[in-house]
Amino acid sequence: MSKQSNIKSKIQEQYGKIALADGSLACCSSSGGCCSTTEAVVLSPIESSKTVGYDQNNLKAIPQSSILGLGCGNPSTFAHIKEGDIVVDLGSGAGIDVFIAANIVKEKGKVIGIDLTDAMLDKARKNAEIHGYLNVEFGKGDIEEKIPVDDNSADIVISNCVINLTENKINTFKEIHRILKPDGVGRLVISDVVTSREVEKALINEANWCGCIDGALTKDNYLDSIRKAGFTNVEVLEERLGNVVEDYNESNEKKTRNITSITVKAFKN
Repeated sequence: MSKQSNIKSKIQEQYGKIALADGSLACCSSSGGCCSTTEAVVLSPIESSKTVGYDQNNLKAIPQSSILGLGCGNPSTFAHIKEGDIVVDLGSGAGIDVFIAANIVKEKGKVIGIDLTDAMLDKARKNAEIHGYLNVEFGKGDIEEKIPVDDNSADIVISNCVINLTENKINTFKEIHRILKPDGVGRLVISDVVTSREVEKALINEANWCGCIDGALTKDNYLDSIRKAGFTNVEVLEERLGNVVEDYNESNEKKTRNITSITVKAFKN
């Protein structure tokens, strides 16, 4: 098995466990892991979500089991979603952002959640069925290979602390570009993590990659990846300082990396 496929398998394994544990094992959240705003206090999934910008009223209005405390921001806050929009959420997990968006787009719109992990998809679909959401669907897909959504069909693509987990960020952004509507209508609004220093390939740790650390790009490289995929008007809307990670370089010298969460907006012309 290649290192690339092994990382993806580890991601599926880890996030499958998180789904079954209702978020208590979350490795990328505001109360633990790379996106942490506090090192000592472990918050509940709801409190963790509020910490990174989710509105309490929006959280109360969605299935509570969809709230796992994952994420490093709240992209839907900046997406200006409106009734009738077609929204795609990449790395949709148990459905928190899908259900928030579904309450906005209403019956005239549609929200599509894409995830790689079967347990997350099962949880999200169960939430949709139990709570009567008819304007959502959840599909399995590897977002850096092929997003299972038609070309030029989505008004908005959102994602929360997920693209850092992919290994080919430019391919991922090209896939996002493909499914968005053209002529300045389609836009991405993404919350994710960036780092002050990218880890050397030889020193990549699979657990740290799954924890939203070792797969992170520098902010400049992250934004450049979006531009290389064809997007314009790339703008950082929000920036939150996270943890300082200590590790060693290839010369065995102790180094630090500053992990920061950002929310980015860009358009397809």
